[in-house]
Amino acid sequence: MFQSLSERLESAFKNIKGQARITDLNIANTIKDIRRALVDADVNYKIAKEFTDKIKEKALGEKVLTAISPGQLMVKIVQDELTELMGGKESEFNISGNPAIILIAGLQGSGKTTFSGKLANYLKTKKGKSPLLVAADIYRPAAIDQLHVLGEQIKVDVYSERETKDPNIIIENALKEAKSKNKNVVIIDTAGRLAVDETMMAEVEKIKNEFKPQEILFVVDSMTGQDAVNTAAAFNERLDFSGVVLTKLDGDTRGGAALSIKYTVNKPIKFSSSGEKMDTLDVFYPERMAQRILGMGDIVSLVEKAQEQFDAAEAAKLEKKIRKNQFDFEDFKNQIQQIKKMGNLKDLMAMIPGVGKQIKDLDINDDAFKGIEAMINSMTLEERRNPDLINPSRKQRIANGSGKDLQELNQFLKQFGQMKEMMKTMNKMPMGRMPGFGRR
Repeated sequence: MFQSLSERLESAFKNIKGQARITDLNIANTIKDIRRALVDADVNYKIAKEFTDKIKEKALGEKVLTAISPGQLMVKIVQDELTELMGGKESEFNISGNPAIILIAGLQGSGKTTFSGKLANYLKTKKGKSPLLVAADIYRPAAIDQLHVLGEQIKVDVYSERETKDPNIIIENALKEAKSKNKNVVIIDTAGRLAVDETMMAEVEKIKNEFKPQEILFVVDSMTGQDAVNTAAAFNERLDFSGVVLTKLDGDTRGGAALSIKYTVNKPIKFSSSGEKMDTLDVFYPERMAQRILGMGDIVSLVEKAQEQFDAAEAAKLEKKIRKNQFDFEDFKNQIQQIKKMGNLKDLMAMIPGVGKQIKDLDINDDAFKGIEAMINSMTLEERRNPDLINPSRKQRIANGSGKDLQELNQFLKQFGQMKEMMKTMNKMPMGRMPGFGRR
């Protein structure tokens, strides 16, 4: 995500890193490179120029603190301005009302239907809501089918009327259904087109005027860059939407949409989405996104993802087992499952400050754990709970069952043994000094 932009900005900062002070000359060179990086990322030239003019004004007006180098100061100024360009702070999401009505709009192929499913899942699992999905795309039967598949996947009801050709009637009946089934949020997936046209605009505007939704979200395919921003402006003129959703952020996105859209339509980005899995939806935090673009990582989001999978009771049990040096393959497998639930491995590692740049060229496969899991699954329950039982004949059986050779299995068993030795060393430390068990 934004890899090219991040690399170009890093290159721009090299003009000023190592300098003893900020001067007109080194600022001018850095500003020129930052502007070029933004334009290459498909940011409108006018926006890029205004953005860099602000940076120049701030940089030349700053006195460099003794503890901060000009390079560090420039990065801080750019971070602040990027944050402001993308909205400044996270935006509230209005789900008041009984039921709250959320209207989803956008072009065909932007990811509206997938986002609708993700939003329903987010509201159900993280906000304790009881959502109803409404298939209001009367032109594409496949969109109705897709919404039903997603609803089944996340265990959320979907309302549709395949024969009805008036979306307002479908929505009116869906609202009756929501009230009768005590659904407190209704998410309306509307029809998209391949391009902005009057029929589509009139249809979605009519829905807005009749049902007055609490939120109107415009879904943008972030890979389309400046085109997405222009489309957003056209939609906003008719709908006056309340927020933007950036989808496909895991693709080859240059960042133009994320950086330009708030400036162009003056509406906040409320969510960002990547991948097809239903749990890959994030509240959009401008400051965190600015940090990630500048290669600073996003440790806060990483901790939040970990906390979502954290089970206090299970953690306490695991701590006791580690204390008694009883950590086994069953526990190891459970920890792998927790990590996998947190999301894409490369994206997770990129959230660690300083790591993103190091792994940018590495192909980190989400199936990296498959071989380990295969070896553990080929063990009997008794062997998992008591690794010391694994003798040469058992090793051969485990290797055959997992499709691995003995060398790979032996290497894995050796690494597991080394990990247990490290845990044994930690056991000798007082509780207050053990990582993760100190006072908060």
